[in-house]
Amino acid sequence: MTGFDTFVVVDWSARAAPSPRKPTADSVWVAVVQGGSTPTCHYHRTRHDAMAALRGLFDAELAAGRRVLAGFDFSFAYPAGFARALTGSDDPLGLWPVVAAMIEDAPDNANNRFDVARALNARFPGVGPFWGCPAGQEDAVLPARGSRRHGYGMLERRGVELHPDMKRSQPGWKLYTTGSVGSQALLGIPRLQALREHYGDALRVAPFERGDAPLVLAEVYPSLISDVVADARREDEILDRAQVRVLATALSRLAPETLDALLREGDPVEGWSLGVGKADVLRAAARMEQAPLLRNDCFALPPGVKWTRVVEALAHLRERMQPVTDIETVSLGVAAGRIAARDISARRANPPLPNTAVDGYGFAGGRGEGTHRLPLAPGRAAAGDRPGAVPDGQAIRVLTGAALPKGVDTVILQEDVAVAEGEIVFHGPVKTGANTRRAGEDVEAGDRVVPAGRRITAPDLALLAATGVAEVEVRAGLRVGVLSTGDELIEPGEPASDGQIFDANQPMLTALVTEFGHHAVDLGRVGDDRAALRQAFDDAAGRVDVILTSGGASAGDEDHVSALLTETGTMGLWRIAVKPGRPLALGMWQGKPVFGLPGNPVAAMVCTLIFARPALAVLAGGNWSEPLGFDVPAAFSKRKKAGRREYLRARIRDGRAEVFASEGSGRISGLSWAEGLVELPEPAVEVAPGDTVRFIPYGSFGL
Repeated sequence: MTGFDTFVVVDWSARAAPSPRKPTADSVWVAVVQGGSTPTCHYHRTRHDAMAALRGLFDAELAAGRRVLAGFDFSFAYPAGFARALTGSDDPLGLWPVVAAMIEDAPDNANNRFDVARALNARFPGVGPFWGCPAGQEDAVLPARGSRRHGYGMLERRGVELHPDMKRSQPGWKLYTTGSVGSQALLGIPRLQALREHYGDALRVAPFERGDAPLVLAEVYPSLISDVVADARREDEILDRAQVRVLATALSRLAPETLDALLREGDPVEGWSLGVGKADVLRAAARMEQAPLLRNDCFALPPGVKWTRVVEALAHLRERMQPVTDIETVSLGVAAGRIAARDISARRANPPLPNTAVDGYGFAGGRGEGTHRLPLAPGRAAAGDRPGAVPDGQAIRVLTGAALPKGVDTVILQEDVAVAEGEIVFHGPVKTGANTRRAGEDVEAGDRVVPAGRRITAPDLALLAATGVAEVEVRAGLRVGVLSTGDELIEPGEPASDGQIFDANQPMLTALVTEFGHHAVDLGRVGDDRAALRQAFDDAAGRVDVILTSGGASAGDEDHVSALLTETGTMGLWRIAVKPGRPLALGMWQGKPVFGLPGNPVAAMVCTLIFARPALAVLAGGNWSEPLGFDVPAAFSKRKKAGRREYLRARIRDGRAEVFASEGSGRISGLSWAEGLVELPEPAVEVAPGDTVRFIPYGSFGL
């Protein structure tokens, strides 16, 4: 068994209560790199939830035959002599069950770590080795300050913590205030022991256990590459998140033999933090240019292809695009409009119990023809109530939505009942189960309620809440940079000289990106200067996930977008048989896809709607979608030659499609006049008034 397929890095937390719903520092953060993909980052409010998620991940990966390396940022062992004093053996893993038996760590993070530290200190002479506690909890056994310890007979640090790479680390005895790594270890080791017990021989703990295993646990120290983390940290990114993201990425890039050697290093009694002493190796891996998730040749057309039909261009894009955004966990309150990263399943059924669909009276079994009398049981059943069982042969008052009491499976409408002298009177027949809803009639527990790739809507939120889902994994927003190019462009409102034009593409494309549901980033405009454009691309690559440019996309002397992408070897100049539109320049820049759109606003908008929109949806983690059109009678005449697919600016009036008076691509007013596009296919077409044409409203493009 060689190499790992999946890499996990966990930033642990010793919080005594759940972390805030809004992601924050000093909580449990988990980064996962699977199959060389970009890392996904997950925020967990409690240790219990984090370990449940990790167990699910490990189970799935091992079941699929994938090998996992999981790094945790707390000490796996203590200074030499500690384990022997407590267990009679130097085996650090022999200490884990002892600590696990003492620690109580509730699902809400409430724990007894200070009491455990007192119990452990009591096993040693003097005062110590553990120290640190909240105000008012200090006593003769557990001091608040490390300087108050004495005579406990233990080394202060492990050998690895004396290495220059860990000069900023804290001792494992410290339990409180900044850098309380001792609390993290006391609360982390029991969780790892539970993994050992669950996975058995399928798990190894480095460096204490040798031999290959599907799941390997290792101690890590993210601050080992703090300089690289600082460089790679994104604007407003929480430091803990950046640390696990960068370290997981670095580990995933190491050659298998290099990583194997690092896992074998370390003291058999005190352990080791992975990579200490070899920090440069991790730094180099972290700084290594990330192999783009999209292949550099993803925009290449087959040899010999000169012109590409629209349907072929769309199929090519659909085949090559895949998500490039991270995954994060958010509460329902902020999930609207986000793209589900994975299938979301109902945590419980809806309705959770059989209930009544009407106001009326409930009893057991149906009734045949004729008049029926049933005595009324005391009380009633309303939504939220759980009354006792109803005796056989009696009825009880029930209100809409109430869970059916035991002994009730049928409800009769109150309008069909007469109530007198403590009994109800009604006429049959009444079918068994009438006016009731069975448990899970709407959704069963475990059913998929929101599929991966769906943009979450308000109705989705209602369904998720009703089925007990409080948090969901979603894709981070796709950051789309918009860059205009050309010496002739100026800002709208500025004084214009002869030959200058106002930049119409920047506000139009920025608005389109926003209406598609992505984060638009204004990259400004660059003149016809290749060096300046190169710098703009370099700057954009660190800020956005995708770059949209307008202008410079053809093959002329001043078409610098095409020229730069050609230099990288990733250029694909697509001559698409479409009108309006000119060649699309498609390529990669430092791992980021670049869509070079025509400079003409009409062509730029049409190409964005037809080609960029569905591609951006997939890059954002969503689903590829075709715009919905419908057939309508034409209110115009048009003769078209064979060869190109044409899109006419159009709108519907009196149930018929009328088109803009001029097809000239310089007539920007036609974009505003129109309410959609009429699509004419590649074959020769002659349209007369009344003929059927396909109209695609702007709304089908998400506008």
